[in-house]
Amino acid sequence: MKVAIVHDTVVDSDSLDARDVLVQADAVAGALLRLGHDVSRISCSLDLAGIQQTLQDLKVDRVFNLVESIGGQGRLIHLLPFFLDALPLPYTGAPAEAMLLTSNKTLAKRWMAAADIPTPAWIGPWPGSDGIVQGGNDNKRTWIVKSVWEHASIGLGPQSLIFDATADAVFPGLAERAASLGGACFAEAFVAGREFNLSLLAGENGPTVLPPAEIIFDGYSEAMPRIVDYRAKWDETAFEYHHTPRRFVFPPSDSDLLESLNAIALRCWHHFGLAGYARVDFRVDGNGNPFVLEINANPCIAPDAGFAAALEYAGLSFDDAVRRILTDAC
Repeated sequence: MKVAIVHDTVVDSDSLDARDVLVQADAVAGALLRLGHDVSRISCSLDLAGIQQTLQDLKVDRVFNLVESIGGQGRLIHLLPFFLDALPLPYTGAPAEAMLLTSNKTLAKRWMAAADIPTPAWIGPWPGSDGIVQGGNDNKRTWIVKSVWEHASIGLGPQSLIFDATADAVFPGLAERAASLGGACFAEAFVAGREFNLSLLAGENGPTVLPPAEIIFDGYSEAMPRIVDYRAKWDETAFEYHHTPRRFVFPPSDSDLLESLNAIALRCWHHFGLAGYARVDFRVDGNGNPFVLEINANPCIAPDAGFAAALEYAGLSFDDAVRRILTDAC
């Protein structure tokens, strides 16, 4: 089969989080070649006519979609799937509609709330809302300000937390923060507690939930927020980068919680119409109540990322995962 890996356009001056897509493309290309496919690579831009011509010239059968942003804009992540639908040409991962719904974090939270999937209360987005709390009350609490569209913890750090505040105090400040968060942001009720990632992989009999991973905030002081921020993901010189390992082994006392996380992850897959692979990120409060933070419809599949770690712990090879993702393309 002729498979084109389509990914973000990357230049040498781009940040580590942007250049990571090339690591993913290398890994996927290697797996596809070992599986016997004819592989090409295309950098995605706003020149859709040029991309269409390249796909036709290469006589591509399927696209392996690794696009996370176009022109540096995460809000355009769904553009390629919609474009491929129009050709039409099969592609891996979530359908266009699901990519749009999950990539806009506040839109995803509205969909989760409508299906009674637990997600923290929120304010926003800015621009585009009146600042009323959604999915909860307006009691004073700690909030965390996030980008609506950008992923990879872009813009996330200790400065993202706002303590002991109501919506009236939080919402006016979103306008000032939006520029550093991709142009649109929102505030989410901060869930103090544990953090989990559950990866899912398509299969012949439906999705498989891979072993749950918990992020451990090792050696964090009381003053340090227990969040997986940009430094924890990308800054190799940072304390946070070296002190947020993941674990896959849990005591029997966590069995009910893990079953609940597994069930909610599957509900997210079916409710949003996901395909290929995905990751659902959770926080669990001090009473053991899980909340979905976000649904990542095209999580990082670099060899050092959480998805690959979950595959390894499950005893699945990366090549087999790529095969399953490609088979599920539509």
